Amino acid sequence: MPVLLAPDRAPALSELLRAADTAGLGCSITGAPQAGGLKIEGIGSLNAAGRSEISFLSNPRLQSQLDDCRAAAVILRPQDWDAYRSRRSDAPAWAAVLCPQPYVMYALLAQWFDRYRQAGLPRGIHPSAVIADDAVLADDVHIGPLTVIESGVQLAAGVRIGAGCVIGAGSVIGADSLLHPHVTLYHGVHVGARAILHSGVVLGADGFGFAPDPRMPGAWAKIAQLGGVRIGDDVEIGANTTVDRGAIEDTVLGNGVKLDNQIMIGHNCRIGDHTAMAACVGVAGSTTMGQRCVIGGAAMFGGHLTLGDDVHISGGTAITSDVLKAGRYTGVFPVAEHSAWQHNAAVIGQLSQLRKRLRAAERQGAAGTSGQPTNHKQDTQ
Repeated sequence: MPVLLAPDRAPALSELLRAADTAGLGCSITGAPQAGGLKIEGIGSLNAAGRSEISFLSNPRLQSQLDDCRAAAVILRPQDWDAYRSRRSDAPAWAAVLCPQPYVMYALLAQWFDRYRQAGLPRGIHPSAVIADDAVLADDVHIGPLTVIESGVQLAAGVRIGAGCVIGAGSVIGADSLLHPHVTLYHGVHVGARAILHSGVVLGADGFGFAPDPRMPGAWAKIAQLGGVRIGDDVEIGANTTVDRGAIEDTVLGNGVKLDNQIMIGHNCRIGDHTAMAACVGVAGSTTMGQRCVIGGAAMFGGHLTLGDDVHISGGTAITSDVLKAGRYTGVFPVAEHSAWQHNAAVIGQLSQLRKRLRAAERQGAAGTSGQPTNHKQDTQ
């Protein structure tokens, strides 16, 4: 990664750890007495970080990269530091930052550098933005070119709206939230504090609600979607992901929810706190997910389902019934050449009959061994 700060603005290592709010991770700096005073201008990988950057080791299998590391400091677990010292007699050129959770510490440091970068960006309202007279904007918001802010919108302190966004009437965006260019919020969308919405996100489009209209064969009557969308604090939503508004009640995403790119959340869904979904997941309407669920890429969910807390769904799995017990669930059929897949699928369709035949054969064998007459009653189980 490129160096992020000029030398005169770079914090000392000890100052950086305090500023990045790493308290509670149990970190300590070891090495030369002056190690805490090293100036840190950026953050980089083990094999690319330079003498003014900090790096991290989270995978013990990459231990060998420590040998040629040129970083100013490296975050690693105490046991990985001990392993390095046991095979090397010389002291490393880098300072060691010992932490039981180096990947989490890396995440916190990266957040600090990004906040510093954003603080240096210009703020203000571009003259091409169109803002309703009754919109309520905090003094330090930023609104980019060609953005539209409709009637009754409320933007809290520190909100940053990128170019070409549309914020629908009556929507509310919480403090320090960031909308990248070309995000669309329909009317009545509530976004919490510190949200990050990437380009192409659409919140509050109509849910897929239609009723069969008997007055004309095959016709559908649209069900007006009168609910809204409510997003909690610290939510991140990836590029081109959509969250539909509720039919009557709101569609809700809890605090800390993380959605990847190109995900579809149907109307009236409720997603629990800190649930995370990888790309291309599809969630049909009125599905309820508990807290801390993890959903693999391209998983699919039928409507009106319930997932309990701490449910993990593997990528590509189709969920068609409730999953209430915590654990990992997988339902991916292995890929094969098409004709072989057809044969395997046909066998799966015959499993019930094959089971009956096998049980009948087992009874015949058991009866022949014992000398008892065979019971030819059909197995209906």
